[in-house]
Amino acid sequence: MSEAATLPAVLCVGRLYCDLIFTDVPRLPSMGTEVFAGGLGLHAGGGAYITAAYLASLGHRSALASLLPGAPFRDIVVPELEQAGLDITLCRPPGPGTDPQVTVAIAGQGDRAFLTRRAGPASPELRAADLAKSEIAHLHIGELATLVERPELLGIAREAGATVSLDCGWDDDLPATRIQALLAQVDVFLPNEAEARHLRERGVTGPLAPLTVVKKGPAGATAVMGAKEVSEPAEPVQAVDTTGAGDAFNAGFLSAWLAGEALQQCLRAGNALGARAIAGRGGYQRVRAHGKPSALTRSEFAN
Repeated sequence: MSEAATLPAVLCVGRLYCDLIFTDVPRLPSMGTEVFAGGLGLHAGGGAYITAAYLASLGHRSALASLLPGAPFRDIVVPELEQAGLDITLCRPPGPGTDPQVTVAIAGQGDRAFLTRRAGPASPELRAADLAKSEIAHLHIGELATLVERPELLGIAREAGATVSLDCGWDDDLPATRIQALLAQVDVFLPNEAEARHLRERGVTGPLAPLTVVKKGPAGATAVMGAKEVSEPAEPVQAVDTTGAGDAFNAGFLSAWLAGEALQQCLRAGNALGARAIAGRGGYQRVRAHGKPSALTRSEFAN
């Protein structure tokens, strides 16, 4: 049996956006001024989608549960989901009158900023039977705000026998007391360094999760599990657009973690895929010109 046939199936849940990505931006615009970008791209976006797409490129059977955008963005986003090889049977159309979900990403020298319109529910309704039917072994939640809105996802995953991972995202309105209780119930929490610091500043104390992986951009990543702490440096790469780098890291890390690899190897796999993500424009970089996902082999992350 091939390695791809034995890889665990993963379901990614969260908001789906149309990303308008401006690159080669000399500075962020301020009120009353205008700044000119060197490039512009329109792509499917959102952490759940990007992580799902990279997991599919690694050979996992990868499904997405998101609300699809309405016109005119549907014609941009849906073909990218299909080209990435994702199972979108659990995706649903938006409710009547729901605004489109759009992110404007501004990529400058090594970092980026976002302006986002969120609208409607964070995800479609799910049941444990939906996960069991697709033999889902792992549930990845694309942002903390989705879990706060849909805390039942934890019980659904456990009932289906699936492990759970969670990315963070930045949201000033989430209640710290509720965050603490939710984080304790996920298996892997994957914030970046700024997000982890922000949670601490807002009063989230103690261990963030049983396994917390802090992404540090050019400085690599650190995994903390109880008293054990492991770090791995990042791969040097010329950054074109850092949009989606953390979501790509998630896919690399989780693929290795689900295979039972050591934390050091999981970090190395995450860093390698994150480095690939920032080499081009758009959150997902693994689609070939003829529209099929370019599968990566685990051996690419062995060194």
